[in-house]
Amino acid sequence: EVQLVESGGGLVQPGGSLRLSCAASGFTFSSYAMSWIRQAPGKGLEWVSGINSGGGSTSYADSVKGRFTISRDNAKNTLYLQMNSLKPEDTAVYYCAKYPRSIPQYGREDYWGQGTQVTVSS
Repeated sequence: EVQLVESGGGLVQPGGSLRLSCAASGFTFSSYAMSWIRQAPGKGLEWVSGINSGGGSTSYADSVKGRFTISRDNAKNTLYLQMNSLKPEDTAVYYCAKYPRSIPQYGREDYWGQGTQVTVSS
């Protein structure tokens, strides 16, 4: 059974940092692309960042480029999102998602985690 479990969310002040983790199980993690996707209160889903299966290729939404870094440790079956210089508009539930192939393709996710809340507020 595929499982994706996010952790690391919380309350942080503007300008602060958080690192999200997504522990994966039930599949060969190193073979599949992954992404982070978020949903702000009252808004739709927003793709944040994606990474290929090997970790050598990453992509970011313009809204987070230069502030967020996606990475993965295939030996630990874990996906990460380092978030720096956080802004109130980054407040959202953050989900990790798996793709059925080695390259991410937004909209084609086949499994999602339950999400972790990130709140940026003073």
